Amino acid sequence: MAIEIEKKYRLSDDQRELVLKRLEKIGARFRREEFEENTLYDGNALVKEQSILRLRRIGKSAVLTFKQRIPTTSAIKRRREDETRIEDPEAMDAILDGLGFTRALVYEKRRQTWSLGHAEITIDELPFGYFMEIEGSEEDIRDVERRLNIKGLRGVHSTYPELSRKFGRQFGNVIEARFDE
Repeated sequence: MAIEIEKKYRLSDDQRELVLKRLEKIGARFRREEFEENTLYDGNALVKEQSILRLRRIGKSAVLTFKQRIPTTSAIKRRREDETRIEDPEAMDAILDGLGFTRALVYEKRRQTWSLGHAEITIDELPFGYFMEIEGSEEDIRDVERRLNIKGLRGVHSTYPELSRKFGRQFGNVIEARFDE
């Protein structure tokens, strides 16, 4: 069982541009840019707002993830996170359906991934805004915040699924947050 430690920030357009410039200036290394389609499932022992089962499609491959929130009042979140690569996302979707899981939420994301030391920094665009996540130890997260030195960054405790439920649109039994393209 792995523990994910991260902090999320909502970014304005100007803050996003400033973060991208500062990442290069402080020596962060650009890793990749990807488009994701994230499908979350309901069913069985999943506890809404505390655990998720997600199938993330990136190109022709996918990753199946189980996450479970570890209670905290800190802006730095901790979650159990178990993942495995999936060669055939459509077959995995059919397996999950056969096991009684139902599609509940779909959200799209454009993600840039950077690294700095032991920290991973992602700049995400979702249909409802820009965000940055810093993942690493608490010390790594604070170090990246200090080195970026961007005033007015707002930490966000809400998850992308929670935000997608708030800003997405209902289609039958599924809430979707997709880009208008």
